Amino acid sequence: MAIGNGHANGTAARKTRETQYQHEIDIAEREGFARFGLMSNQVWRDDPRRLVFLLSRYKFVAKMLAGKDRVVELGCADAFGTRLVQQAGCRVTACDFDPVFLADAKERMAADGWPCPLVEHDILSGPVPPANFDALYSLDVFEHIVPEREDRFVGNIARTLNAGGVAVIGSPSLQSQAYASPPSKAGHVNCKDGEEYRRVMLRHFGNVFLFSMNDEVVHTGFGPMAHYLLALCTGPKG
Repeated sequence: MAIGNGHANGTAARKTRETQYQHEIDIAEREGFARFGLMSNQVWRDDPRRLVFLLSRYKFVAKMLAGKDRVVELGCADAFGTRLVQQAGCRVTACDFDPVFLADAKERMAADGWPCPLVEHDILSGPVPPANFDALYSLDVFEHIVPEREDRFVGNIARTLNAGGVAVIGSPSLQSQAYASPPSKAGHVNCKDGEEYRRVMLRHFGNVFLFSMNDEVVHTGFGPMAHYLLALCTGPKG
């Protein structure tokens, strides 16, 4: 990595020793620095490896949904990883029930040049309006839904989609909780093993393809050793 010359405060133009890196300097001085969101900032400060895992989940979604036109992210929080799905050609609407995180995402998107519609909505109250989306993805939300309301959660996801719609729903596994940190465990009220997770999804989708994830690696290995579960669901029954 090259180190630029010139003044650190940017009052004079800095020139890199290798000209191919000048683009980085020009962007920083012309547009400023991109920043983390509320949640991604905390992750980077407290456990930076977890940010790699988070972005790997978004990359999986981006690969699975590449080119889908009308896509909704359910539970976007600060929407830090959303641009990976946008980069795959998806027209994303980011949705969350917490206005604090949505306000932060709106402010950051305006500065960073990756805007998308932001919608405040609680999925337990009904499908994401106006429904009829081509695809939906939801990462790290299912485990916060009490078991008594899990069918309403997944059912409203299915009803958010059109007849040919697809959903990717990710959650930490039951087995992962033995190694989870206290802050992570605090809101986790509904972690499941792989087969039980699949059964929930099958009540609302005709097809469910279950993937396992350990750290940033997605695989189809032995379910009880999975740290994270990714259900790729098609054929909504809603």
